[in-house]
Amino acid sequence: MKQANSLIHESSPYLQQHAYNPVNWIPWSEEVFEKAKRENKLVLISVGYSACHWCHVMEHESFEDEEVAKLMNEYFINVKVDREERPDVDQVYMTAVQLMTQRGGWPLNCFTLPDGRPLYGGTYFPKEQWKNILSSLQHLFANDLEKAEEYAARLHEGIVNSELIAIPQEATPFEQQKLHELVTRWKRQFDTIEGGNARAPKFPLPNNYSFLLQYGTRFSDEQVLKHVELTLDKIAMGGIYDHVGGGFARYAVDMLWKVPHFEKMLYDNAQLISLYSQAYKVFKKPLYKRIVVQTIEWLQREMIHPEGCYYSAIDADSEGEEGKYYCWTLKEYQDVLSDNFAFASDLYSFNARGHWEEGKYIPLRVLSDKELMLKYKLSETQLEERIATVNELLRNERKKRVFPGIDDKSLTSWNALLVTGLCDAYAAFGEEEYKHLAHKIVRWIATHQLKSDFSLYRTRKNGTSTIDGFLEDYATVIQAFTRFYEITADEEYLLKAQQLTMYTISHFQHPESKMFYFTPDSTTLIARKMDINDNVIPASNSIMANNLWNLGHLFEQQEWLKDARQQLMNLYDGMEQYGSGYSNWAILLLNNTNRFYEVVVSGDTSGERLSEWQQIYAPYTITAYNSEVIPLGKHKNTAQNLFYICSETDGCLPPVSDLKDVLELIQP
Repeated sequence: MKQANSLIHESSPYLQQHAYNPVNWIPWSEEVFEKAKRENKLVLISVGYSACHWCHVMEHESFEDEEVAKLMNEYFINVKVDREERPDVDQVYMTAVQLMTQRGGWPLNCFTLPDGRPLYGGTYFPKEQWKNILSSLQHLFANDLEKAEEYAARLHEGIVNSELIAIPQEATPFEQQKLHELVTRWKRQFDTIEGGNARAPKFPLPNNYSFLLQYGTRFSDEQVLKHVELTLDKIAMGGIYDHVGGGFARYAVDMLWKVPHFEKMLYDNAQLISLYSQAYKVFKKPLYKRIVVQTIEWLQREMIHPEGCYYSAIDADSEGEEGKYYCWTLKEYQDVLSDNFAFASDLYSFNARGHWEEGKYIPLRVLSDKELMLKYKLSETQLEERIATVNELLRNERKKRVFPGIDDKSLTSWNALLVTGLCDAYAAFGEEEYKHLAHKIVRWIATHQLKSDFSLYRTRKNGTSTIDGFLEDYATVIQAFTRFYEITADEEYLLKAQQLTMYTISHFQHPESKMFYFTPDSTTLIARKMDINDNVIPASNSIMANNLWNLGHLFEQQEWLKDARQQLMNLYDGMEQYGSGYSNWAILLLNNTNRFYEVVVSGDTSGERLSEWQQIYAPYTITAYNSEVIPLGKHKNTAQNLFYICSETDGCLPPVSDLKDVLELIQP
């Protein structure tokens, strides 16, 4: 029987996956480097996550190999890290590897001196190369320590300096022209045939399209709006979307959104629910509503925890094969679908377009709803019924297969992103269940992840919350609680958002630049990093800047508005060069260079008018309710159903009762 290593006591599914490796893995802790100094050994910090395909490959090739393990155990302290639990560790050592190799990814393998300063690193290494690296590094450490120390010192300096924020000496006014230049440069990268950017692999990057949707509507830019619609159509029709079960894979490996990297992550799906809900308000496409409904149904079926929170991810692999759970042969299609085969063949492209490899097909769509309705003489309702029938048949057959591994830890930040997604879905479609599901998650955060001093836990598994939260957790929870207030008028969570903001400022904020470190002031890592660039999740700094903007208005807190503008000013010069990496910052710039409206709803908040207001696409507003507690909502007439509208540009306008009048007054 295999002997377990120290990871057997960890709750992380990723760490548990490595618990029976012959490598003497230990989990990350403050004592790692003390142990390394005592034993005079180099440290290997190996970072991955449970749904990572190449992490599995390297484990099988090297970490399960007795010969490799013997080398690792003799000369190194071997530390396994779940990047989703410890993004702070991942950030520091990813920066080191990127400085060394100009590229990064997972698995991330970084070797350090006994004090934690990086010496060498990379991503996936084949077995023979890995063995050579182990031997070479041990030889260097044993025979030329001075050279190793010198290199590590230079690299450490590079890490510390990599994200220093230059504070502008003088404030320049924000200008719309900066946004136009950013979008003009971005347009050159548009894939006008398949949507997204003209390169592969293709990631959905929801915040990119959230910004472009806002920009397109504000400036009536038809090219941008068409690109957003094309991209969302192609993603929704492509193989990156699981048409049978709902939910999106992390990215497509090709230009066509056809072949996914099959793992499903909660953070992607949370944000795509938001994006498709927002886009539905603009384009009114039944396809977008279907995507949101199916994705939420999938979350309920496969990702929900009894406490009301959601798991982190579903693996790409099952039975050691990537995508096996999700692909079909033609014979399987025929056997399962029977009389529905012809329709399903047109629906999900049982042809050359849908063929992937070795006789396997990925369900994807080419024909639009209208084309299918015309060909099969179906009404919209009949089409929905036929699609639902096909999906149910395929889903029931799929249940007989071995289900991919599920990462069943629950992360605070990713659940917070889902709160925002569910709130946006509720606003767009008025489905009470979505508000109920959002409420369950905010209660879970408040009950299990929020401590009495307003600090947060990062993760929860098996009824135990662990690991102190990072800026990503605070930023996304503040955003979620604020959004939940906007759709419910529930002041309890807005007041919690206020307290969380004060805690974050106290423990994470740089006093001069007003930017926020990713780690709190209690961190013991070799460097404190700042998360600046928007990526698959927006930068935690850009989320905080938008939080300060929104809460600054709701609580009439001028200092927070000033901090938000300072954060934006720090990045203003040059953000036009890389729109995709500054899309959430660009949303804040939109709100600073165009009208931004405070809308206070007084009177009855349970009626149709509130639902109608929420279904309007007006991202340049913040909604409050008459209140004795929330400053923006004070001194409003509670006896009448009125909308109070204010902006910095126009001041406060006379209250109106009719939604048509509201729409006249809040022109973008």
